[in-house]
Amino acid sequence: MDLDATDRRILNALQRDGRMTNADLAETANLSPSACHRRVQRLEAAGVIDRYVALLDARRLGWPTTVFVEITLSGQADELLDAFEAAVRRVPDVLECHLMAGSADYLLKVVAQDTDDFARIHRQYLARLPGVAQMHSSFALRTVLRTTALPV
Repeated sequence: MDLDATDRRILNALQRDGRMTNADLAETANLSPSACHRRVQRLEAAGVIDRYVALLDARRLGWPTTVFVEITLSGQADELLDAFEAAVRRVPDVLECHLMAGSADYLLKVVAQDTDDFARIHRQYLARLPGVAQMHSSFALRTVLRTTALPV
């Protein structure tokens, strides 16, 4: 989809504050409220705007520990990849799972309350994922940059 400067202003504003009113968004985008609403509907219909969510503070909710887990599987057959991906979707503590090119097959972003909680997640879920040959976990010491905003 071709985005013009007005679409980009709308998208940037919504990425900063998805709850802003249409009137405020229209003012930011230099549009009338009705024209702005039509543009947002078009962006939603095209799938450019996927959904609206609330971003929660993991630390304040009791999950201050972020762990990145590199997983290498025992093989690359489609059945094994499908089984792994289906199983990892059921792990409640996994925020992200990426199929990778490089030394690991998958990279997981996991949240935990502390190291003991991560040990529980590892025993209860990660060690039981199908086809895992190797697993390496790295604990994040500090988050330097965290954003969901895409550079539009």
